[in-house]
Amino acid sequence: MKADLQQQFFEQYGKHADETFFSPGRVNLIGEHIDYNGGLVMPCAITFGTYLLVAFNNDNVFRFKSLNFNEETEIPVNAEHRKTGETWYNYPLGVINHFQQSGKELRGLDLLFFGDIPIGSGLSSSASIEVVTAFALNELFSAGYNKLELVKLAQSVENKFIGVSCGIMDQFAVAFGEKDKALKLDCNTLAYEAVDSNLGDYVLAIINTNKPRKLAESKYNERVKECQTALTALQHELNITYLCDINSDTFDRHKYLITDPTVQKRAQHVVEENDRVKKAAEALNNNDLNGFGKLMYASHDSLRDLYEVSGTELDTVVQYAKTNPDVAGARMTGAGFGGCAIALVKGDGFKRFSNDVIAYYTEKIGYAPSVYSSLIGDGVGVLKEQVKS
Repeated sequence: MKADLQQQFFEQYGKHADETFFSPGRVNLIGEHIDYNGGLVMPCAITFGTYLLVAFNNDNVFRFKSLNFNEETEIPVNAEHRKTGETWYNYPLGVINHFQQSGKELRGLDLLFFGDIPIGSGLSSSASIEVVTAFALNELFSAGYNKLELVKLAQSVENKFIGVSCGIMDQFAVAFGEKDKALKLDCNTLAYEAVDSNLGDYVLAIINTNKPRKLAESKYNERVKECQTALTALQHELNITYLCDINSDTFDRHKYLITDPTVQKRAQHVVEENDRVKKAAEALNNNDLNGFGKLMYASHDSLRDLYEVSGTELDTVVQYAKTNPDVAGARMTGAGFGGCAIALVKGDGFKRFSNDVIAYYTEKIGYAPSVYSSLIGDGVGVLKEQVKS
C-alpha cells in the first residue's frame, strides 16, 4: 500500500474528499485493431488504474490536479470547454463538456487524479481517466446514465473532443471488467461473454517497452481509414457492414476486390484476427493454455507483418519470449507503435523471465523495459476503503 491519497487530497485542497472512485486499465489478451471493425476482442481489466478523489466546492469552478503531472487548471463551471493542447486534463474536461452539452446540471468540484498505469504504454490510461470521471459525475449528480451509456459517452469524448478514432473496447473493458474473467466482446452488437480465465500455473506478464506511444500522433487513424477503404471495395460484391462480418474463407475468395496490396494486408489481418478470438475463447474454456499461447504468437506475427503496427521494441520482447520454455505465448497488446507486450509465463519462472527479458532487451535496444504482472480485476466503481498511493 502507498501513502494515503486522502492526505494528498487534503494537502492539495485543505479539506477531505467526499468520494473516491477507481477505474482500471486494461490489457487486450487477443483481438487487436478489431474494435473499430465490428468484430470480437478479448480484453480484461487489470488491478492498477486511475484513482479519482472529489469534493464539492462553492466557487462554481472545476479544479483539476494530478499527482502524475505538474499541469493543473481551474475552469468556471459555465465556461465554454475546449481541448487545450496535449494536457492530461483534456480527458476529464471532455467528459464534463459532454455532460453539460447533454443538459446535465453540474456544480463546482475539486478533483485530484492519481494513476499507476504507465502513461503511453497502451494499457488504456486515457480510457481509465474518461470512465472514472464519467462514473463519478454520474454518481455525484445522479445523472441517470447506465454503465453502457457511460461507456459510449467516454468513447464519444475520445473521438470528438480528443480527436482519436478509437473503437469502444477500451472504455468497455475498464467499465465492465470482472475479476478472473476475460471479456469476449462483440464490438458490433456490444454483446459480451465473461470467459473464465483460469491461468493455472501461469501468470500474465506485462512488459512495457518504455517507448511512449501517442495515439493521436501515430498512424492509428491511418489504419482506420485503410480498413474503411478495404470495406468499401468488398461491399461491391458482399452485403457487409464491417470487415468482421466475414470469415477468412470468404475473405480469400473476395480479396481480389481490394486492389491496393497494402490495404489488402490490413483487411487480411482484421478478418483472421477476428477468427483467432473465437479460437482463443475455446482454448481458455478448455484450459488449453498452450493452444491459447500459440494464438498469441500468431496474433503478434500478423500485427507485425500484415498490419505493421509493431516495431523493433515490441518484436524484441516477443523474440525473447519464444526462446524461454516457461512462456506459452506472447504478443504486443494495445494499438502498437510502442507500448506494452504481454506474455503467459509460468509463475515459478516469472522472476527468471523478468530478469532475462530485461537483459536481452537492454542489449538489443539500449535501455531497459519495465516488467510486472497483474491480476485480472474488476471494472470501475466507488472505493469505500481508504486508498493508499
